[in-house]
Amino acid sequence: MTSGFEPARGGGVVISLSGFEADLLRSLASQLVELLRNEVATPGAVDPFEAMLDFSGPTTAPEDPVLARLFPTAYPDDEEAAGEFRRFTEGGLRDTKARTAALMIDQLEEAGLPPVLTGDDLWVDVELDEASAQAWLRGLTDVRLALATRLGIEEGDEDFWAALPDDDPRTHVHDIYEWAGFLQETLVHALWR
Repeated sequence: MTSGFEPARGGGVVISLSGFEADLLRSLASQLVELLRNEVATPGAVDPFEAMLDFSGPTTAPEDPVLARLFPTAYPDDEEAAGEFRRFTEGGLRDTKARTAALMIDQLEEAGLPPVLTGDDLWVDVELDEASAQAWLRGLTDVRLALATRLGIEEGDEDFWAALPDDDPRTHVHDIYEWAGFLQETLVHALWR
């Protein structure tokens, strides 16, 4: 198992991931991209300039609980203001989150993660400059929010998760959630040492 992110010589950070860990991160980021792009936030426009000026995004909260968590209602007490805010912001936010997750995938593959993992002895060294590390922090946050929402994790429920038997499938997903938190924590420490 990885020891987490470390500061890199000359700036930035580095992490050495087992092939399994790198593939798991790629899978989580891929699922996030798919979720973000599956539910259309804005109608497609042919002209890129027209798309930049198109503010016909959604005006209601997403139905999927993960998307609702990633894009919370800005004005819960004012439905009209919430709808207008969402209309102007959600499409761009979705695109940014999807690009961040795609960046993680690209950087894992650029570091040597093959398209299909074969074998257990592969290690992938991922070096990130400060801007990429900041993007990974945002991407890991989105992954953790998605996992927490799907699992139903709530503040103060640590005893519940600790008491789950090992054969409960939620235990393994919770372990992945905790591991993503570990990666976040070591990334923060590596960036600001």
